[in-house]
Amino acid sequence: MLFTFKRIDHVQLAAPKGSEEMARAFYSGILGFEEVEKPEVLRARGGVWLRAGENQLHIGIEDPFTPAKKAHPAFEVEKLAELKKHLTKHEVPYLEDDLLPGANRIYAEDPFGNRIELLEWRR
Repeated sequence: MLFTFKRIDHVQLAAPKGSEEMARAFYSGILGFEEVEKPEVLRARGGVWLRAGENQLHIGIEDPFTPAKKAHPAFEVEKLAELKKHLTKHEVPYLEDDLLPGANRIYAEDPFGNRIELLEWRR
């Protein structure tokens, strides 16, 4: 092949119009993502860009909006047990799943109903 895929640059999830503050409260306030400034030319579209480590998550505005219930980003985390306590403290429900061999994982939903997988590989 004459081309190479290097990495995923970002993942985008949709959110309803006017929900940027809810996205910031959840992804930055609860999950600890850092907001990334959007380029000026894209700001009028709304939404929020975020980063956790090397991973970027873009929240784009979609009207009409439908949450992603099956398609989802999966974030590898350290200390999943602590994250579960943190989510419980902030009243964010999650579903435990033990079907992936070698991983502890949970599923949660963002404030818009988008599915998010959070997993920690057993070493």
